[in-house]
Amino acid sequence: MGYLSRRFGLTIDDLTEADIVTADGRRSLVDSTEQPELFWAIRGGGGNFGVVTRFKFRMHDLGPVSIRRWTHPAVATAETLTRYRDAAARAPRELTTAFIATTDGLALRAIWTGSTAGAEAALERFAFPRGVQDPKADMTFLELQRASDELLPWGRRYYSKGGFLAGMDDRVIRVIAESTEETPVPGLEVYCLQLGGAVADIDEDATAYSGRAGAFYWISQGVWDRPEDDERAIAWCRSTARRLGELSLNANYVNEQADTGIAPSAYGESKYRRLAQLKSRHDPMNVFRLNQNIEPISG
Repeated sequence: MGYLSRRFGLTIDDLTEADIVTADGRRSLVDSTEQPELFWAIRGGGGNFGVVTRFKFRMHDLGPVSIRRWTHPAVATAETLTRYRDAAARAPRELTTAFIATTDGLALRAIWTGSTAGAEAALERFAFPRGVQDPKADMTFLELQRASDELLPWGRRYYSKGGFLAGMDDRVIRVIAESTEETPVPGLEVYCLQLGGAVADIDEDATAYSGRAGAFYWISQGVWDRPEDDERAIAWCRSTARRLGELSLNANYVNEQADTGIAPSAYGESKYRRLAQLKSRHDPMNVFRLNQNIEPISG
C-alpha cells in the first residue's frame, strides 16, 4: 500500500505474473491461469510460499504530481483530525492523504496525481487553521518517497504495530490525541495513511491480502537508538496499538507487525486455513518460516 493505492490499487493488484522458487527447489510461473491458487497466496501471504525471482507488473502513467505539507501544533491534534476526517471523506481517487502525530505536533500531507483539473481546490481543503504549510511546493514524487530514508537507516532500533480503520470516528481521534500527548522517548508516533478508492474495488477474497474495507491504515511505531529505551518505547507502541486495535477491523497487514505469531488473526479464520493448506502443499516442512509465519496444516 502507498500513496498511489487509492488511484491504482495495491501493488499486488497490478502484479500479473511471477516466477517463484518453492521449497522443493522447483521454479514455476504463477498467474491467474498457471497455478492460480499459489498466485492467490503470494498476493498477501508474504514470503511463506517461496522466493519470487521475477515479477511482471501492469504499469500506469503517473501524470502530474502536486504535494502539499502542513504542520500543526500538538494542542490542536484532535481539532485538526476532526477537520481532516471531514475533508478526507470527500477526496477523489487522485488525492491521497497521510499524517504523523507525535508529541511535538501533527504533520499532514496531501498528494494529488493525474489530471490537474480540480487539484488545487481539493488540496486547499486540507489547509486547516493553525496549520503552517511547507514552503517547498515543488517536491517531486521521488523526493516524497525518499523523505524518511535518512531517518530510518540500518542499525537503529524499531518497532511497529498497525491496523485498519473502517473510519476515523471521535474515539479514534481521542486515542491518537491522548496517546501522543506525552511519549516516554523521542521518535514515537502514530502514522496514518488514507486508503479506499481502487483498493476496495477488488473483492476481499480475490487475494490473500486482508483489509480491503479499511478506509485508513494506522501504525503505532517508533525509532530510537539506546537499548535502555527499548522497554519504554515498545510498551508505548503496544499500548497505543491496543487502544486503536479495539476500534479497528478484524484484519491486518502483516508487513507492519513487529511481533511474531499474528498471522492467524491478520487473515481471519477461513482465509488463514486456506493459506495454511496451501502452505502444507508447497512447503510442508515450513522452510520459509522467518516471517509472519503461516504454519502448514493438512485437511
